[in-house]
Amino acid sequence: MIVRIMGEGQVRLADSHLTELNKLDDVLLTEVQNGDGPAFRETLQALLAKVRELGDPLPDDSLEPSELILPSPDASLEEVRDLLSDDGLIPG
Repeated sequence: MIVRIMGEGQVRLADSHLTELNKLDDVLLTEVQNGDGPAFRETLQALLAKVRELGDPLPDDSLEPSELILPSPDASLEEVRDLLSDDGLIPG
């Protein structure tokens, strides 16, 4: 699957990593719903770091259709709240 981190670029990520990423996404969803800014910031950074760690970056000049779009590292809690569906950022 192709994942875009807004403001950074795209990575190719094996579907086998979705379960691991969904755990962080579930925590992030709860923190957004509770308005817990500091915890939200920490979990967002952890989620993005895990995507970078597990994914293979695509070249900057590559523009593949993204199956998943994640917020930028500096996104606010309100911006992420607007992006979230009831299932979180990462489809289960």
